[in-house]
Amino acid sequence: MPKVSDEAIQALIDNKTKPLGALGELEKIAFQVCRFQDTLTPTLSKPHMLVFAADHGLAESGISAYPKEVTGQMVLNFVQGGAAINSFCGQHQIALEVIDAGVDCEFEPSLPIRHFKVGRGTRNSLHAPAMTRDELEQCFDAARQLVLEKHKLGCNVIGFGEMGIGNTSSAALIEHYALNLPLHECVGRGTGLDSVGLDNKLDILQKVTAARGNLTDPTEILEQVGGYEIAMMTRAMLSAHELNMLVLVDGFIASSAALLACQINPSSRKAMIFCHQSEEPGHQHILSTLRANSVLKLNMRLGEGTGCALAYPLIESAVRFVNEMASFEDASVSNKND
Repeated sequence: MPKVSDEAIQALIDNKTKPLGALGELEKIAFQVCRFQDTLTPTLSKPHMLVFAADHGLAESGISAYPKEVTGQMVLNFVQGGAAINSFCGQHQIALEVIDAGVDCEFEPSLPIRHFKVGRGTRNSLHAPAMTRDELEQCFDAARQLVLEKHKLGCNVIGFGEMGIGNTSSAALIEHYALNLPLHECVGRGTGLDSVGLDNKLDILQKVTAARGNLTDPTEILEQVGGYEIAMMTRAMLSAHELNMLVLVDGFIASSAALLACQINPSSRKAMIFCHQSEEPGHQHILSTLRANSVLKLNMRLGEGTGCALAYPLIESAVRFVNEMASFEDASVSNKND
């Protein structure tokens, strides 16, 4: 049973020196953090960002505006500090770690990359299941280990980002199966496809669904059409919830992982703060299904965890006002009902 009631949390927020509801969405975030941590004095400790990178065999079928070599090139950009996520994590003092979940190239062992490569990209789901059950278990084991490491460091808030050419296609397929939605409602322009490219992408993904058949089980969906990075994020979110860590969810691809995590364990939704609504059309369907309002909507479609890093200071502000803002009684300010 919770030690702190919902009524006590709401009273704490309502009695701060402001009109009722005047801090808008910050109040909802504050309530969620207090409820999840079961306390009236919430804390955010040692925030971390994990960026999982992997390639997709489906990229060979021309579903992206960029060649799959970009995945490995961007991983090197991350470790050299040159990407948007480096800038935003540095700005907000968020520790950043890059994980090779399955990039189709070999990195120097000395690079500051966590080497958990399951394979050099998934199989092309147009022709075969994306991964085997053993590979999925490898993804899950790696995710558990990574999250447990951060927890042991004292981290209680963790964000997840990704890099992988072709992964908006994987996310769209996941959404299609998990929510039983028409594929055209899930598929977007990804890294910037034109109208011809978008039509081609939809056509290819329709062929994938014909080849993979009917899928309903979350682990089977991952095996058939997932990516190594999405599988690791799914298990990492579940592990973080089990360890009472707040989970910061980025955009469309990360939200597809969150969707599967919630289907595996519905209670994990309580840990999740959805940070940014992507430009991908399918993202809104996931947010609506999970009854989530994103903290930000900046028309971004970058991934990398950038939405998490940008939203974090607002989440921090929500926690700070709960802990630092005076109540009407403390400040000797007359309340509306006084």
